[in-house]
Amino acid sequence: MNWWEALAVLGAGIGAGGINAVVGSGTLLTFPVLLALGFPPVVATVSNSVGLAPGSLTGAIGYRRELAGQRTRLLRFGAMSFLGAITGGVLLLNLPERVFAVVVPVLILLACVLIVFQPRINAWLRARRPARPNGGPLLPFGIYGAGVYGGYFAAAQGIILIGLIGSSLDEELQRVNALKNALTFVVNSTAAVFYILFATPSWPVVCLIAVGSVVGGYLGARFGRRLKPVALRVLVVVIGLTAVVQLLLR
Repeated sequence: MNWWEALAVLGAGIGAGGINAVVGSGTLLTFPVLLALGFPPVVATVSNSVGLAPGSLTGAIGYRRELAGQRTRLLRFGAMSFLGAITGGVLLLNLPERVFAVVVPVLILLACVLIVFQPRINAWLRARRPARPNGGPLLPFGIYGAGVYGGYFAAAQGIILIGLIGSSLDEELQRVNALKNALTFVVNSTAAVFYILFATPSWPVVCLIAVGSVVGGYLGARFGRRLKPVALRVLVVVIGLTAVVQLLLR
């Protein structure tokens, strides 16, 4: 890479770290940049996943106050995210990317619908079933599925997680976002270790994205925690729809 290519990767990493902390879908910023610079899709995916892992940690730490009282959820859902990330890593190294080409936009659209109607869904569920502080028996399997997707491609996994968790738990959206950030870190760090052991990332790219994502994750957490629930919900849906359009055009 020359200096301007390195600067482009670094800038994409900063933007991705910020977007991931607030919403998710930072991969949709870094991945096209790596493809445009001539990296093969699998190398780009692997390098991107390894590089974004430190930024995921920064975002999770930035939301630590909103994670208070969610230790049981984090342990339960974190285990499912871990298993899902390993499954997704195995799929990436053994299946063509086109396998998820149709499924991924549908999942993101469904997540956007869940996010838009989350208050009504929560109110409807409260009126028809006892409170379930951990979301019921099916939510962990949804978390596992999101982990598989995150380990395979990662783009917009945060939006899928917010849709799943937000429609299942009677919680404020910022607390849902905090849990999402923690689970995203589990998925990204697990996938990063897996790829380091079994794949060949581009280490210059990894370092540039890692530095950028740490800075972006810190800034994104500071900004995202100040958003009101309605503003955060609108931002999530807008980025989610943008992700769908980008994936379909690709």
